[in-house]
Formats: sequence, structure tokens, C-alpha cells
Amino acid sequence: PLGLHAVRAGTATPASVGTEAVLLPGWEVIVLLRRPDAASAPADENVQNATCVFRGGASSPARALGPLPATGRHAYTCIMPEPARAHRHDAPLVLFPASTVGNAGDGASGRSPEMLKWSDRIVYESVVIVGGDVLVFAKGVNRRKKVNRAAADIRCLYYRADAGNAVASLPATTSAQQVFRCPPPPATTPVDLELRVTLAVVGEQPIPSLATYDLPRRRDSPPMSSHVTESTPSGKRLICACTMVRDVAKFLREWVVYHAAVGVDRFYVYDNGSEDDLVDQVRHLTSDGFEVFTMSWPWPKTLEAALSYSAAVHRDSCEWMVFIDVDEFLFSPHWVHSENPTKSMLHSITTVGEDIGQVSMWCADFGPSGQTAHPKEGVIQGYTCRRQIMERRKSLVRLGAVDRSLTNSVHYFLLQPGFRSKWNTRVRVNHYKYQAWDEFKVKFRRRASTYTVDWTNKKNPRSNDRTPGLGFEAVEPAGWPHRFCEVNDTLLRDVTRRWYGLGFGNKLGRRRIIGTTPGSSYNV
Repeated sequence: PLGLHAVRAGTATPASVGTEAVLLPGWEVIVLLRRPDAASAPADENVQNATCVFRGGASSPARALGPLPATGRHAYTCIMPEPARAHRHDAPLVLFPASTVGNAGDGASGRSPEMLKWSDRIVYESVVIVGGDVLVFAKGVNRRKKVNRAAADIRCLYYRADAGNAVASLPATTSAQQVFRCPPPPATTPVDLELRVTLAVVGEQPIPSLATYDLPRRRDSPPMSSHVTESTPSGKRLICACTMVRDVAKFLREWVVYHAAVGVDRFYVYDNGSEDDLVDQVRHLTSDGFEVFTMSWPWPKTLEAALSYSAAVHRDSCEWMVFIDVDEFLFSPHWVHSENPTKSMLHSITTVGEDIGQVSMWCADFGPSGQTAHPKEGVIQGYTCRRQIMERRKSLVRLGAVDRSLTNSVHYFLLQPGFRSKWNTRVRVNHYKYQAWDEFKVKFRRRASTYTVDWTNKKNPRSNDRTPGLGFEAVEPAGWPHRFCEVNDTLLRDVTRRWYGLGFGNKLGRRRIIGTTPGSSYNV
């Protein structure tokens, strides 16, 4: 019999059944609720006015993060109050305005499952992909960059949440970074009761897990919450874009409208806990005809895992996908004489041999360009001075060519045998990396990459991720507005002024962009 005492079983009181939580740095708590049915789901206005109630009765406001993309479990975040930190760190209840006082009292005094800690090893997500394989996302197994445990040393355990007894133990087939590919449980396994999944390294106890085994929802199922526009769209697109965001909603429209004009057909936005008006921005974009889909991904410093998830889950929805941030814009100097943008501009990049699985492009890093605040004319017209040397690379990836391990370094993916990468020197990525200080300093909060040290941490001072001449605190260096200015580059500014007029990012003209496929057009 497999020992599962390290895996938290269902010990919750009836009032908190289906509630689990993980404690993040800074006493931030992410609470997961069981996916509600239509009758028990709280009203939209109540979702935005929830409260976390901790052991001992202390409480704090709970902010809705939306449903997780694979399971539909609703995620909330709150800060653990100081009085609750002295008690055993039990998972809080999430109460809504319609909850009774009696429920609050039961949760405050009753026994809830103990929170998992993000600083420990943890299985935090899983998803069933096309073909039936299960991707399990775990932190703390492969701790070092480019050093992965052999898949043969890892078992995939499926077990019942109520009793903690294992129903299947199967060998993992791939192990890379935080992503592990597992066979599905036997077809004879009943799925009427909740089935959990975790990992166990040979010779060690199973890893505490938040992950459940859920069969994929129907493709035509509606979004689980009004907080996000998560759903699986129909029809395969030629080029999609994927990005992770946190509190950058004001940049999103410029990024989407521009890339849609030059050839991106669909956008997947992974929300890493935004507190701004991302929901409203996406709603406006979708109402204008843009295909923008948001997914809640609350886990900190898991960017590579999120991109692996996207590459696997959207493989049947997109032929090619570019993984870039919202301050990065694909551009070719050969477009400068074009009177209008066309979707064929980027589509032509995909006209390559069938053995090409990835098209790589250089990045041009732009500086503050004399700006001391976010430019009113938008990013690509406001920042016009850059560094001379082009560094790093970003890639347009053929999803069907991605290796089964889903290994990536954010900028590019490992490819299956038989596929190769190709450089395209006609197209580059304009990376508006060093913006006005008030915009740039938010990068000190937390780096998104798994293996990148936060800038306030004094480790790896020579890392390429760090900014030259910048210290370990968010203090504006002298002369910041004029740094990183070696080449005056107004090419993209000038061409977008021709296409849209002055202020592309803020006052978009009503122009219809015609695509290369029937029905693909947008009002901008």
C-alpha cells in the first residue's frame, strides 16, 4: 500500500468542504473553492465583496481572481491578518454577503485543513490535454535551471480526496522544469467522486497537492465567471499570441490592436493576479471583435510553466504562437513604406518548410527616451530611442513541433526531433523595456520567471535579467530618462502615425483592417 500521509486528505468541516489554501510570501493567501453549480454559485456582486475568515475569527477582504483554467475552481486572494498568524495556519473560509452569521462562526472556530506553504514542495495545477495525457505542475522537484530529475524516478499518484487512498500509481513519461507528463488513470477508475493527483519521487513521500484530475470541459461550455472571458474558442487560427500580465491593462489595447492589424489572429492572456481594470479592457476588446481570452494563473514565479500550459492546451486552436510581453511589439523595417497594415505582414513569416518548428527574431531594447511619465501618445509612439546592440531572442513557435517535455526558456521552446529553428532577420521585436521610471519600477515587485532572482535579492548581480547600473532597490538612478539611448529609432512611431495618426495607443481611429482569410477583419 502506498503511504499518502504527506498528502492532505479531506479533514475539513462541512462548512468548508472543498476549500483549500496555500500561503505565499508576504502572508498572502490563495484560497481555492470547489467549482460551484449554478444553484450554489454566488451572485456577481457578491463575488467581488467576499471575506476571508481565519481561525480565531480574524478576517480580511477577499479578492476574486476568477476560475482556474483547467478545473474551474474559483480562486480568491487575501492577506492573513496579524492575529491569525499566531495560530495554526488553517485554510480560511471565504464568505459572501449572503452568508449567515452562523456560517461565519462555524468557520472561525471549526477545524479547517491546514494551508500548504508555497515555500515548500507543492503540486499546484494539472490539466488533461488532447490525447488523454495529464500534465502535472509541481514546484520544488526540479530546483535548478536545466537540471531535471529523470522521469523514471517520478511516480504519478491518483487518489481519493475523502480517504487519501491511492487508486493508481503510474510512472511519469517526462520531467522538465515544473511540468510532468503523466498517463491518465485506468479507464476502469470511477470518476463520480473527486480524484486527486500528485507526484512522488522514488524513495520519498508524495508531494502535498492542490491538483485534481478533471476531464476537459466541453468546448462549447460558457465561461465559468464574468471575471474572465475563459472559454475554448472554435476554429484553428494561423497565429496566436500568448502573454502573462499583472496590472498592465492600460497597455493591452495598444498591444492587441497593433498585433491584430499585422497578423495575430487570437490572443491568450494569463492573468497573474491583476488588480487593475483588466476585465473591462478585455471586455471592450472582445466587443470590438478581437479574439482575446483570459485565464487566471495566480501562481507566483511560474512563467515558464504557464507558457508550457499554453503551448499544450492551445495546440489544436493555433498553428503558430508567439510568446511575448505587452511591452514587446513585432515589427519589420520593411513595413515603413506601407500605407496600411495587413495581416499578411506576419503571416508571411510562417511561409517556411515543414521542418521549421520555430522562427527566431532579435530584440531591440528601447529606453525611457526622455519620458518622465507614461507617454500620452502610447508606448510605440512615445519611446523612440534604443540601445544599439540587439540581444536575446523571441520566437514564433509551431505548436505541433514543441517537444513532449514542453521545455522552454520563455524566449523559445525545445523542439521535437526532426524539427529545427530558423532565424528571420527581416522581423524583430521592439522591446520597450526601460520605460519612464514610475512604470519601470513595478518590475521590482516580483520577477515572473521561475529561475530568475527577484531584483531586491542580492544574488546573481551579473544576471542578464538585471538592468545595467541599477541597484537592488526601486530607487530612480540619476539621469534615468536619458539612459539606454544610443540609436534614435522612430521607424515604428512613424509608420503607426501614417496608419492611425498621432496617439495610436490612446485615440484609435475607426479603420477597418482586412485580413487574409474570409471574415477576419477588425474595427480599430
